[in-house]
Parts: sequence; C-alpha cells; structure tokens
Amino acid sequence: MSQNPFDLTGRVAIVTGTSRGLGQYFGRALARAGADLVITSREPAALAPFQAEVEAMGRRALPLPLDVRNLKSIQTMVEAAAAHYGKIDVLVNNAGCNVRKPALEVSWDDWNLVLDTNLRGTFFVSQAVARHMIPRKRGRVINIGSVTCVSGYAGLGPYGASRGGVKQLTMSLADDWGVHGITVNCLAPGWFKTKQNAVMYENQEWVEYLCDRIPLKRPGQPQDLEGAVVFLASDASAYITGQTLLVDGGISTGATRALPKK
Repeated sequence: MSQNPFDLTGRVAIVTGTSRGLGQYFGRALARAGADLVITSREPAALAPFQAEVEAMGRRALPLPLDVRNLKSIQTMVEAAAAHYGKIDVLVNNAGCNVRKPALEVSWDDWNLVLDTNLRGTFFVSQAVARHMIPRKRGRVINIGSVTCVSGYAGLGPYGASRGGVKQLTMSLADDWGVHGITVNCLAPGWFKTKQNAVMYENQEWVEYLCDRIPLKRPGQPQDLEGAVVFLASDASAYITGQTLLVDGGISTGATRALPKK
C-alpha cells in the first residue's frame, strides 16, 4: 500500500458528464493521481479525444453512454463499468445542466429538466454505484454541487433548488452508507467560467462586480478544483463524510462590494 494518502493507483473512478468542461478537469486530476476512469456522455463519440488524452497518461479510460434522466441508462452504464473493471471505487456525480431565467419565466419543463438532471440523476447514479460498493465495504461518492447550495441568486431558482437538494442528499446518503465504509461528500465550486455560463463573463462590468465580492478577487480556475476532488476521492479524507466543501474563493462568506474611497 502506498504511503501517500492521496495516491489513487489501482482505483477505478466513474466521472459523469466528461465530454467537456469541469468533468474533464475532475477526470484528469484523478487520472494523474493514478486512477483508471469510466467517462460518460449522452453522446459517447464525443468522448474519444478525452479518452485518448487519459490513455496517453498511462491510465485506462472506458467511455460509456449515459443519460442521467433515464434509469435504464444509469443501470446499464454502472453494470458495464463494474463488469469491465471488476469494481468501482469512486463516483464523481458531475453531470448537470442549468436554465437561467427570471423566476416568472421558468416553465414546468425547465424545472423538470434541471431537477431531473442535477438532483434525481445524482441520487439514482449514486444508488446504482452503491450497490457495488457496499459488498466491498468501501467507496467514495463525490456529488458536485455549487455555491448555490448555500447562497441564493436571482435567475437561478431551479438550479439553486437542485444544488441545495444535492447538499441535503449528500448528508442523508452519508448517514445511510457510512456503516458500509462509504463516504459521501459534496464538492461545491463557486464562480467558474464554463461553456454553460461563458456569456456572463463577456460583460466586463459584471466580472469586476463579481471579483469585488470574492475575497480572493478572481473567479475560479478549473485547476483550483483538482486538489479538492483528489482529496475527497482518496484515503486522506477517510474520516470525512456528509460534508460540503466550498471551493469558491470565499464568496460564501457574504463579502460585499467595497465602498469607493472618499
């Protein structure tokens, strides 16, 4: 056994939603730490470049189709992953979506899309994976949340509800599965530029306003999340469960924009 508690050599990690964005950063970080991966997307062909990148690191990467809004798709993916590798050590529930609208404009279908993807999907992927972790008496489940787990923002009603639900779900599953040696934690990024929200970062005035509210005075960079995901996946976090780890530059402290000097 490695003396490095952050070493993931020999571990198998599923990372959902890895065709782009933060999911690929989570996958890279775990692969660099030694893990072999299961990578997923609704369109498996889109995973080919990332699969090649992971394999170039000397790690294995199994691409599988997954639609987290479809229970059969979830169960098929998990069974294929377990059959291929013989085990599942880590799950990163990254797949998610957002519909950014004023509350009065949110439709019934908008609500269902966001909640079914971000909250219901997280639960049922976790459930399917836990069925394989429980007999082995070990496992790491990492639910990807958001600073909206703990803070409210206009225009993000369904998203905030889904991420707040992920925080509460994390605590419930931690209590449910702790007896089986499974830890369940929530990694909650703050404001990171992704394809989902890139249009907001085109507004320089908004970016300046945002940075004023972040104690570290900058939006997050994807690499800011790498240490956190490896920590929660590794033996270094063996006695941590049911927690929400905010990686947000401090914006959740409630910092407000500085007043202009007189």
